Amino acid sequence: MELPDLHCISDEEAERLCVQLRQRLIETVSQTGGHLAASLGVVELTVALHRVFDTGEDRLVFDVGHQCYCHKILTGRDGQMDTLRRFGGLSGFPKPYESIHDAFIAGHASTAISTALGMARARTAAGADYSVIALVGDGALTGGLAYEGLSNAGESGEPMIIILNDNGMSITKNVGGVAQHLAHQRLKPQYLRWKRIYRRLTEKVPGGRALYRLTHKIKKAIKFAILPGSIFEHMGVTYLGPVDGHDVGQLTKLLHYCRSYCRTINGPVMLHVRTVKGKGYPPAEENPDVFHGVGPFQVEDGALLKEQKPDFSSAFGSALCQLAEQDRRICAITAAMQSGTGLNEFSARFPDRFFDVGIAEGHAVTMAAGMAKQGMVPVFAVYSSFLQRSNSCPSSPLCSSARSNSAI
Repeated sequence: MELPDLHCISDEEAERLCVQLRQRLIETVSQTGGHLAASLGVVELTVALHRVFDTGEDRLVFDVGHQCYCHKILTGRDGQMDTLRRFGGLSGFPKPYESIHDAFIAGHASTAISTALGMARARTAAGADYSVIALVGDGALTGGLAYEGLSNAGESGEPMIIILNDNGMSITKNVGGVAQHLAHQRLKPQYLRWKRIYRRLTEKVPGGRALYRLTHKIKKAIKFAILPGSIFEHMGVTYLGPVDGHDVGQLTKLLHYCRSYCRTINGPVMLHVRTVKGKGYPPAEENPDVFHGVGPFQVEDGALLKEQKPDFSSAFGSALCQLAEQDRRICAITAAMQSGTGLNEFSARFPDRFFDVGIAEGHAVTMAAGMAKQGMVPVFAVYSSFLQRSNSCPSSPLCSSARSNSAI
């Protein structure tokens, strides 16, 4: 597909481009297989990012790399999309060897904030001038490393943008109508316009930057006195949102604002974006788990082209159920991969012995050790490639490494 200059297009042209990108994604993944639902959910967000930033110089770090398909199309790789996830072809994840636009290899969830902070600190040390953006989502905030990164970023004094792509995960929010009203007011165009005007005025007077930061701190103190505040702002991260993740015009305006605002306050800004996984393709919207990682399918109805056959994960799950019938000490632990590790049947038959800890492999292994110490027989089912976050090893007696069916 022919791509326009994204820095010059209108909102209407951007909306038409999003329609074309969705069609291209569905057409491509229907032939190659891949992570479709996640990529469909971030089309508008990806277009808005490329309207505001130059990812050849600015650093865009994906927390979960399988959301990058649209990014690859927009950075000169559309002609290679039919080779996606095939030998010698495009990877299904960001790969710096493929393109300068891929800032970092995504190791999977919860790593982007720490990586982006490292890049921001390197920028400051080198006296360079570029933006750093961490795109976080897909359950990343169930992992402790994300909070370690947030805590350090909040006190770092480093301008950076954290985009929280919320497509259905549980995130604690302020309670009550006042908090919702405040969030709505903070995102009104006239409010953002007033803040920009005030910032420009203070920049023109001696000591203006210091004055702006002082008034900003006073405003935050008053707000926290009235409202409990979000966990992010208590960590020193300015929070904006939530906003509609499928309004490309609004997203573009807010990203422009975030870029200038984080530099003004010398600190991180978080933009909370709400999206729909599988957006624009009914089979993927109705069954986001199925289309999270899917094989080739028929575009018309989403039917898989190849019959699903028993694999290692399903055999493992069946065997574990048989053992659990005989031994009530046996329990199963997963890190947000119930279906992928073959534990659907176990969770249905033995709900009191099934534990999903979220994307927190280190916690899963350590919790399993505690259970084992007290006489249980815990089995942690995990993709071997995800053990990087567990501080464990595939040979651990507490772990059963389920092989991944996708090329990672």
